[in-house]
This record gives sequence, C-alpha cells and structure tokens, in this order.
Amino acid sequence: MNDWAKFFNGFADQYDGEVFTRNTEAELGFVREHLGVSDGGRVLDLGCGTGRHSVGLARLGYRVTGVDVSAGMLEVARQRATQAGATVEWVCANATEFVREAQFDGAICLCEGSMGLLAGDDDPLEHDMAILRNIRASLVGGGRLILNVLNACRMIRSHNDDDVAAGRFSVLDLTETSDVIGLMGEEGKSLRLRERGYTPPEIRRMFIWAGFTVDGVYGGTAGEWGLRRPRLDEMELMIFGRKPSAS
Repeated sequence: MNDWAKFFNGFADQYDGEVFTRNTEAELGFVREHLGVSDGGRVLDLGCGTGRHSVGLARLGYRVTGVDVSAGMLEVARQRATQAGATVEWVCANATEFVREAQFDGAICLCEGSMGLLAGDDDPLEHDMAILRNIRASLVGGGRLILNVLNACRMIRSHNDDDVAAGRFSVLDLTETSDVIGLMGEEGKSLRLRERGYTPPEIRRMFIWAGFTVDGVYGGTAGEWGLRRPRLDEMELMIFGRKPSAS
C-alpha cells in the first residue's frame, strides 16, 4: 500500500468536511453540462474519493463506476450511496493500472483525484501518462474527459530557494514533498507525500501525447469552475480532452 492510500484511509472520515468539498451540487451541474454524456450514459469517476460526484451523477441517471486507491474512502462512498439510494460500481484500484477497453461514454478525474499524486520513487511523467493512456483506452470514440491537476505556476510562486535546498520543492520535476505524521500515519510513522504540478502548455502536450484532442485548459480551483483563463495563483487547472471518434 503506497503512502497516498494510507493517507486517504486515515483522512476518509474528515474529507467531506474540507472547504473544497462544499460546491458539489454546482460541480455536478458543471459536469453534466460539459461532459456531453447522454442521460443513462456510462461515466468513469477516477479517483472518486468519498463518492460525492459518483453518487450525484448516479442519482441523475448515469451509470457510474467509481475508482479509488483508498479502501477507506470507498467505504465512505458506499455509505453515501446507500443513504442516497444510488447504485454505483465501486472499484479499489490504482489509476495507473485501471483500464476497461472502450467502455465509458465520459470520464472525470477531479480535485486531485489521481493525477500528480506520486508514491515512493514514481517517475512523475510515466505515472501520469499511464493514467491518461488508461482513461483514453477506457473511453468510447468521441468520449470526453474533464480532469484537474495542480497548477505549477502557483507552486513556483509559493516556494523559494530554501524550499528547493530542503527538498520541499523540486524545480526539476515541479513536485512538492511533505511529511505527514499522526492520524494519517501508521503507529506514529510519517508518510512522505509527493505532488506534481503542471503548467497549461505542459498538460496540454501530455494530453496530445496520450491521444486526446484538447478542447481547452481553464481555471479549476474548487468553487470557481468555469470556462475562463487560469490565474497564476489558481490552485488547480481544468483540462477538457476528447478521444477522437475514429479511435
């Protein structure tokens, strides 16, 4: 089990109390408007966490598969689905390994669902390219992906050379590293968490390498989603990609 799975297992009961989870209904409306999946269509929620988007989409009539690396987060998601009377397929899996050939009409990977969450010595590029390739393979031709990544512009502006020297931020691969101790550790041991940020042109190029057509890169900070130009201090970017219909 990697450190991110351990972290989210310990964080599962607190997750829905965080400030960035307060806009679920508006986010569901945004996804329904822009994902382009017909009522009753099949939607993949990769890095579904506690299922707030998966369950909401299922209640709207979509056939949803929610995938997450954390069994603890999925247990909260199952409880949410039961309380809502919603049917969702839950899968505990690493996003770098989960793929179902041409099964989904659309996919979402939101709020740092999988991209950029690195374990151990993961190579940032290979880790995230594997996720993008898996999503593309799992979509039907013409299927759209809506995805969030951390904004590297904000990362760069928030760090200094002392952070680089101390290993808290890497200029070479745009990753932040932090150690977490306590509730989210095991027996008082710390967890080392690495997160990768992206600039807009970089994430656009990665989508193209993975075989997507890029429809746009926008500001993706929770509570401020919209088809607008990203700001430098934006917490997250939002990318719209589409698998070509002929693929």
